[in-house]
Amino acid sequence: MTLRSDHEWTPPGVDVEQPSIARVHDALLGGTENFASDRAVARRLKDAVPEVVDLVWCNRAFIGRVVDYLVRQAGVRQFVDLGAGLPTVENTHEVAQFADPSARIVYVDLDPMVEPHARAILARNDLATAITADARDVPAVLGHPELRRLIDFSRPVALLAIGLLHLIPDQEDPHGLIRRYMAALPSGSHLAASNFMAGPNPKAQALETMLQVTMGTGHFRTRESITRFFDGLDLVEPGVVHFPQWHPDDRLPGPLAPWEEILLGGVARRP
Repeated sequence: MTLRSDHEWTPPGVDVEQPSIARVHDALLGGTENFASDRAVARRLKDAVPEVVDLVWCNRAFIGRVVDYLVRQAGVRQFVDLGAGLPTVENTHEVAQFADPSARIVYVDLDPMVEPHARAILARNDLATAITADARDVPAVLGHPELRRLIDFSRPVALLAIGLLHLIPDQEDPHGLIRRYMAALPSGSHLAASNFMAGPNPKAQALETMLQVTMGTGHFRTRESITRFFDGLDLVEPGVVHFPQWHPDDRLPGPLAPWEEILLGGVARRP
């Protein structure tokens, strides 16, 4: 059997020589929807921080716990997942609709590969879809016809910005971006957000350097700066914490490993 080259199965608008955050993430998870350029970046990230694959899975677990909480305890049934990336395992729609089959989910990503792959998975799911849009363009995202078809803005919405904000530099005002999104959502809506945390942690410093070298992005922020994403909202306990500390499935066994201290996130409700 002859394997297809990258160019033979490339969707329109995709440059196989240019690595993509979504596809690098897929490569780190062991997926197949990536190209040689993405796998090369994944290898360099693993060389710099061998635990980066554990970090990616930790991120997936955090999303799962957040979505389950939002459905079962906060009563949210609508999700807008910004920078969702390529479908993997325990996707937002799977977790949300397992908790409540009526949950509605819209995935948003700039990578043109995400929408067709997500739509193929969601072909028989009338309550979930994917759109190609730049998360930095609030009107384009919230005004997209497919999003408007599924999301009822008279009812609470959960905005997921997990694994996105570290891609947006300070000069593009990521805090203002989140404020604009939340201002457009009704009372009772929730924000789930995260960012890589800056500091003396050598694992964080190595990962930040390699992301900048390979992808030209990767903006790590202080705990104070990350906490500011939730200004004006009511933080859900335990607040802004490292991922393993947010509603853990099991009791924490002890101090966090250095790689577990890289990501910081939380969930908050709009009054």
